Amino acid sequence: MKYVIVTGGVLSGLGKGISTSSIGVLLKSKGLKVCPVKIDPYLNVDAGTMNPYQHGEVFVLDDGAEVDLDLGNYERFLDVNLTGDHNITTGKVYRAVIEKERRGDYLGKTVQIIPHITDEIKALLREVGEKENADIVLVEVGGTVGDIEGMPFLEAVRQLGQEVGKENILFVHTTLVPVMGAVGEQKTKPTQQSVRELRAAGIQPNVIIARGEHSLEPEIKKKIAFFSDVPVEGVISAPDASTIYDVPLLFDGQGLTEYAMKTLGLRAKSEDMREWKAFLENLKSPKKEVTIALVGKYTHLKDSYISHIEAFHHASAAARVHVKLKWVESVDLEKQGMKLLEDVDGILVPGGFGDRGIEGKIAASRFAAEHDVPFQGVCLGFQLATIGFAREALGLGGANSSEFDPKTPHPVVDLLPEQHAVKGMGATMRLGAHPIQLDPKSSTAKLYAATTIHERHRHRYEINPAYIGKLEDAGLRFVGRSDDGRRMEVLELTGHPYFIASQFHPELRSRPLRPSPIHLGLVRAAAR
Repeated sequence: MKYVIVTGGVLSGLGKGISTSSIGVLLKSKGLKVCPVKIDPYLNVDAGTMNPYQHGEVFVLDDGAEVDLDLGNYERFLDVNLTGDHNITTGKVYRAVIEKERRGDYLGKTVQIIPHITDEIKALLREVGEKENADIVLVEVGGTVGDIEGMPFLEAVRQLGQEVGKENILFVHTTLVPVMGAVGEQKTKPTQQSVRELRAAGIQPNVIIARGEHSLEPEIKKKIAFFSDVPVEGVISAPDASTIYDVPLLFDGQGLTEYAMKTLGLRAKSEDMREWKAFLENLKSPKKEVTIALVGKYTHLKDSYISHIEAFHHASAAARVHVKLKWVESVDLEKQGMKLLEDVDGILVPGGFGDRGIEGKIAASRFAAEHDVPFQGVCLGFQLATIGFAREALGLGGANSSEFDPKTPHPVVDLLPEQHAVKGMGATMRLGAHPIQLDPKSSTAKLYAATTIHERHRHRYEINPAYIGKLEDAGLRFVGRSDDGRRMEVLELTGHPYFIASQFHPELRSRPLRPSPIHLGLVRAAAR
């Protein structure tokens, strides 16, 4: 089993996750089994309790693990379904070690960072690779080299390199090459300093991925190679790209694939980038353009909705329709009214938590319903579309979710009995992939071309069963339900050209070659 370790220097936000995903695509294209792992040095056990403004969206896996958004990139690029084992956090590592110490597993020894914490990290990396029978374990070390919280992880991968031998491990370091001054000179000093920090941790990089606005000039490439003690062919330029899906081909065009294969002593089992190139061609040659409003609560940080953004890219390529997203803060709708939505071809109301801006989201769903604007609601958007319909069509003034108004006279959205006893916040929601039964006559079943589907969830509140009959009699059809029929999963509005909302998150399973059916349906409806 080989290892590719990706670290980052200078500053965060360099696109280390995209670089890691792209390397994975290139190795997979050679017929190799790639197992991606993300290391997050924060003390949280998982990302589940984090505000989206902290780390962007919380990505949910099939097994219910709440993880960093980079695992979403891995899944999309590599077209795989990962598990919680593919995300290692400081909290997860320390909890495991402390539990072993409490059981007496260390036989009275003093428990220390080295060797106990570093051994645990190495064991987790080996186990996930072995479980999947991987050819390559592709590890992204989160944070920036030099951060205190990342030191045990760097030490662990340094030790791993010694244990497996240099022919079985490839260290890739991503850095920044800024352009300074009016003459536009590319500066290598940040990269030199960052590599020095990495070497101080005992790691010599094999590859430097240099991020910058433009491609590296040949002399700058040679300079980085000289000061980093990396071959020139190991210095890879990563300029700004028109789409993140260009990056694998950008790296491959500079010889990174062959260099990595040669360094690791690997032979290609096959060769296939045809579908990836076809996807890119379709993405870049749309025949139409539509504007879709994303009515959210965290629109100031686009990473909060990264899976929706990518799902629209996937749908764009499939429909040959360019999607122009209009970011609408739901609080602004409450203040400025529906004029913000008058120029859009479709509306998406995504998930979220807390009562801020919910009236704006409800208003957006009512605007779509009353003006025949194609509409998609997701999770909270599904619940709020139901509340808006109950108020308008059933005349239930004050209808709400008990999450936002515990004293509402009409709790159209409420906790199911089993959730009332839950006190903790972490991993206590309805999480992960669950089966859903679709009405065979529904538009949703036609979009999926199936009557049983599996989609991922992240929510605690549900549509109150006491109101379902009244809502359906008034024209809101619940066309998707859980296996036991207790939970409402998908709604459609009778007589509307495209009004579909889901309790689940279809964006989490969207892939470049297999877009989310509901996002694709929205794009096609908006283009009509």
